[in-house]
Amino acid sequence: MRRLMQEDNPSEFKLDFDTPQFLHGLFANEPRNLAYLEDALGVRAVTREGWVLLSGEPEAIARARAVFADLESAQRKGGRIEARDFRLAVDVAARAGSIGVNDLAEVRLVGSRGRKPVIPKTPAQLEYVRAIESHDVVFGLGPAGTGKTYLAMAMALTLLKRRVMQRIVLTRPAVEAGEALGFLPGDLREKVAPYLRPLYDAIHDMLDPEEGQRYLEDGTIEIAPLAFMRGRTLARSFVILDEAQNTTREQMFMALTRLGDESKMVVTGDGSQVDLKPGVRSGLGEAEHALEGVEGVAFQRFSQADIIRHAVVGRIVEAYERHRA
Repeated sequence: MRRLMQEDNPSEFKLDFDTPQFLHGLFANEPRNLAYLEDALGVRAVTREGWVLLSGEPEAIARARAVFADLESAQRKGGRIEARDFRLAVDVAARAGSIGVNDLAEVRLVGSRGRKPVIPKTPAQLEYVRAIESHDVVFGLGPAGTGKTYLAMAMALTLLKRRVMQRIVLTRPAVEAGEALGFLPGDLREKVAPYLRPLYDAIHDMLDPEEGQRYLEDGTIEIAPLAFMRGRTLARSFVILDEAQNTTREQMFMALTRLGDESKMVVTGDGSQVDLKPGVRSGLGEAEHALEGVEGVAFQRFSQADIIRHAVVGRIVEAYERHRA
C-alpha cells in the first residue's frame, strides 16, 4: 500500500510506494517522462528508490499528486502504464479534466484467451464506448487512427459474447470499385476483402484465428458491401458502417433504415477523406445535420489528440490541417 508523508516544508510533498518497480511502472519505466510532468504542472519531481519528491507551489503539487493517484489506481487494476497514459494523466490534471487513466482502465472489452482486452486510450474514446452502450445509433467521426472502427468492433464482439447480439454485420461502400463487384474474381467474400481489410484486421486482432474463422463461416459475423444491404431488416444485430463519408445520401438513408428490433449501428467516417465523384454529396454530411438531437442517436467527434497510431500519424494529420486551412 502506498504511504504519503507530508514534509515540514509546505512546498514539498513526498510520495512513498511499495517498491521501486511499482513506482517506475507509473511513469512507463522511463524517468525522462517526469520532465513532461514538470513542464506541464510547474513542479519538480525527484525520484529515488521507491519514492518521488514533489516540489513547487501547493496547487501544482496537488495536481501532481492527482496524477500519481490516477496512475496508481489504473496500475493496481492490472493495467500497464505506457508513455501515452502518463502524458494523458498529466494533461487531465493540468486542465482539471474529469476522465483519467483510471477511468479508462475500468473498461475492458472482448479479451479472448491469450488476447489482451481492448481498453479506451483517450477520454473521447471512453465517451464513444459509453455512447455505444446507451444509444441505438452512434456516429464516430474524425481522422484516421482515432480508433473509431476498432472500438466499434470491440464493442460488437463484447455484446456478441454476452449474447446481447446474435450477429455482427460489417459493411462499407466499395467506392473504388464503384460498387460494381461482379467483374472481380472469387466469391463475395474474396471480392470485397480488399475494401473491408481493416474490419478483418480488427477481428484477427481480437479473436483467436479459429474462433474468428468460425464466426465468419457460420454467418455470425457477416461482411458485405453496402450495396448488398438493400431490402434487408437486421434484428439483434450489431451493424458497423465503415468509411461512411463515401456513402451517397441515398445509401446512408438506406443503411440507417435497415435496423430491426434490439439492434445497434455504429457509423464511422472522416469528412475530410471523401472519395466520391465531384458533385456527389456525401451521405455522412447530410446525416450529421439531419440527425443532430434525434433521440437514440449520438455523435462522437475525435480530433488529432485521439490518434493512437504511430506518433508521426498525429503530426501528419496536424500538418495537413494547417496546410489546408
